[in-house]
Amino acid sequence: MDRIPKILIVDDRPENLVALETVLKEQDVDIIKATSGNEALKATLHHNFALALLDIQMPEMDGYELAGILREEEKTSHLPFIFISAVYTDNLNVFKGYEKGAFSFITKPFQPEILLNKVKFFIEKHQQEIALYELNKNLENKNAELIAVNQELEAFTYSVSHDLRAPLRALTGYTNILKEDYEEKIDDEGKRIINTISNNALKMNNLVDSLLNLSRLGKKELNRVAVNINILIREVLEELKSDYNSNVVFKIEKLPPVMADRELIKQVFVNLISNAIKYSSKKEHPVIEIYCTDKGEELVYSVKDNGAGFNMNYSSKLFGVFQRLHNQDEFKGVGVGLATVQRIINRHYGKVWAEGKVDEGATFSFSLPVERMQYT
Repeated sequence: MDRIPKILIVDDRPENLVALETVLKEQDVDIIKATSGNEALKATLHHNFALALLDIQMPEMDGYELAGILREEEKTSHLPFIFISAVYTDNLNVFKGYEKGAFSFITKPFQPEILLNKVKFFIEKHQQEIALYELNKNLENKNAELIAVNQELEAFTYSVSHDLRAPLRALTGYTNILKEDYEEKIDDEGKRIINTISNNALKMNNLVDSLLNLSRLGKKELNRVAVNINILIREVLEELKSDYNSNVVFKIEKLPPVMADRELIKQVFVNLISNAIKYSSKKEHPVIEIYCTDKGEELVYSVKDNGAGFNMNYSSKLFGVFQRLHNQDEFKGVGVGLATVQRIINRHYGKVWAEGKVDEGATFSFSLPVERMQYT
C-alpha cells in the first residue's frame, strides 16, 4: 500500500481541478486529476486511491455513472468518494448519490474548510488501514518465522532422540556388563566409578526424556473433559508413594472439577507434588497442602509445602528450562519440570506462579478458566 495517500479528482472543467488541487495541497497527499469519466477509470488501473472527488455534471459519463462503474470493479469497490455538485443537491439526488455509494456531498462553490475536514477524515482512515495492513503483514512474517523455528526444533528433537539415546544405551549396557561379568575382578574404587557412570547415564536419559516431553507439548491436541481432581490427586499420590516417607502429612481439601486435558493436568500435579515432596524431605515434620480457591471465572489450585522454600528475588527464573535455585547435590533434578507445568497451563489459557520464603516453604499455584459442568 502507498505510504502517501492518493486522491483522484474528476471534473470536466480544468479551472475546477485547479481550485480543488490548490485547497488539497495543504494535505500530505498525491493528487491525480481527470477531466472525464474515462480518464478517471484509466487512472484507477495505475493507482490505488484513498479517496475520489467526483463532479456530478460531466458530459458523456456523469458522476453517478462513474460511481456505478467504480463500485462494480473489484479494485475500486470499496473506494470512498465524495460527490461535488454545481447546484444545490435536492433530496432525490442525495438519495441517488448515496445509492451509488457516495460517502458525502459538497456543493460548489465549496468552502475550503469543509472540503479539508471531509478529506482529512478519509485520509486518516486510509492511514489507519495502512497501519493495520503493515501490522498484519508483520504478524504473518513473525508467524512464518515461528513456524520455521518450530520446524528446526522438531528436527533438533528428532536428532536428540536418536543421536543421544544410542550412546546412552551403550554406556548403560557396557557398565552392566562390567557389573555382571567382571564384578570379582573390580575393586571397590572401580565399582564406585562404574556406579557413577551408570547414575550419570540415567540422569542424562531422564533429561532427554524431559526435553522430548516438553517439546511435544506444543503439538499435542487438548482433549478437554470434566476432570475429577480428587480422584486424580489420589492417583498421583499412589504413583509417588515410593518417593516419600510415612512421616509426610498430606492435607487435601475437597477439590472442584475442571474442564481440562486430564493427562496433562495430571502431569502438572505430578510435577508440583513431587517437587513439594523433594524440597520438604529434609524437614522433621513435612506437611504438604493441596487446595483450591474458586474465584468465579477461574479456579486456582495450589500445592503448598513447608520445605526449603526460595528467595522471591529469583522467582522469575523458576519456570525457565534448566533454571534451578538449589544445588544439584542438595536436591536432585533436571530443571525441566516447572517449565513443563507452565507450558501445560498456558495451553489451557491459565497462569502459573509461585510464592516462597527461604526455609519456610513454597506455594505453587495455577489458574484454569471455569466452565461449569456436570459429570459423574
